[in-house]
Amino acid sequence: MSVIARVPALAPFQVRSFRFQWPADLLASWAFEMEGIILGWFVLVSTGSVLALALFGSLQFLGTLISPFFGMAGDRIGNRKLLCLMRATYVVVALALMILFLADLATPVAIFTLATLVGLVRPSDITMRNLLVGETMPTELLMRAMGVSRTTADSARIVGALSGAGLVAALGSGVAYLAVCAVYAVSLALTFNVGIRRIRVLGEGIEALSPLRALREGFAYVWSTPDVRAATLLAFLMNFAAYPIISSLLAYVAKDIYGLDQRGLGWLIASFASGALLGSIALSLYGARIRAARTMIACALLWFTLNLIFSWIEAPRWGEALLFVAGFAQSFCMVPMAVILLRTADPAFRGRVMGVRMLAVYGMPLGLLLAGPLVEHLGYAVTGSLYSVLGIAFTLLIVTRWRRHLWHPGSASNTR
Repeated sequence: MSVIARVPALAPFQVRSFRFQWPADLLASWAFEMEGIILGWFVLVSTGSVLALALFGSLQFLGTLISPFFGMAGDRIGNRKLLCLMRATYVVVALALMILFLADLATPVAIFTLATLVGLVRPSDITMRNLLVGETMPTELLMRAMGVSRTTADSARIVGALSGAGLVAALGSGVAYLAVCAVYAVSLALTFNVGIRRIRVLGEGIEALSPLRALREGFAYVWSTPDVRAATLLAFLMNFAAYPIISSLLAYVAKDIYGLDQRGLGWLIASFASGALLGSIALSLYGARIRAARTMIACALLWFTLNLIFSWIEAPRWGEALLFVAGFAQSFCMVPMAVILLRTADPAFRGRVMGVRMLAVYGMPLGLLLAGPLVEHLGYAVTGSLYSVLGIAFTLLIVTRWRRHLWHPGSASNTR
């Protein structure tokens, strides 16, 4: 514990729950990325359609429509219990996929069906992680804890992407899914030790509320709280216009623009994740010094600008370099956004606020579904440019509309 006490970035590990949550989240994220590589490449190769690839990517976020109910369920039964149930679902679905691949029965229809099932659950995983961090972490450690927590997804994207692509290329999808199942199982075992004794911050009334009424109250709270409303709208914009360019469509970039195989796709994903990991580490070290809302806005504009340039790059090495910088900007946009929501939201509404925020992730499948036909008809470069310019315009509109809450150094969202 003496090393933890001396290194600021390790301060969140003084909390027992976080010492279990960080590796559990890391392994879950690792398995997510391995699955994304295995299934995304299978869909693209077996169908030969970028539209099918975009549709598959959008199914991964189907559960964003019901994510507010996950937040309410966490308030009612406890966030740890709900997260354990969710991660048990991942294990079961991964076992089914492993059997299909090993028996040579995998088809696009079967993959799409199982992807739909897990897509109902997986989008709320990040919500439960953030709620558990907010529940267990002292306020003064929250920015550092969120930065360290974000490294689970960023580092897993590097290892998961490269290992997933490597395992499929060397051993086949069935054996690769055996590894995915093992990683999910260990993550579930660690998750049982996460959290603290349930704290009823919602008062006696929440248990008596119907789910629909509780949901309406959550939406009303988000809409009536300016900084929370602005951050949620920006989250939707980033998912709609920024993430599609550097997520599922990277398989198309790797195969049809750069002429790369699965390993090449893995390196593209790892480049973005490496930049994001460096950004998360920087936040865990120096995050307490930044003004969250100002940083979020500035890095959102930088990210869209980098996406615009990336859309026209046809050399893999330059593409990897731009993805690295874009990943760094992404961390300095999305981590402060989560901190703003956790810090400024009333604890009585925190679960519902984070659930409503997860609805913003639905912008990504919408963006992917629109991007698929646009890429087929206009090309990747024009599509990426349209998305990036749209993102810059609406980011400026949001900061202009809520300037007092997002840019003023004395606002609650900019408190250091």
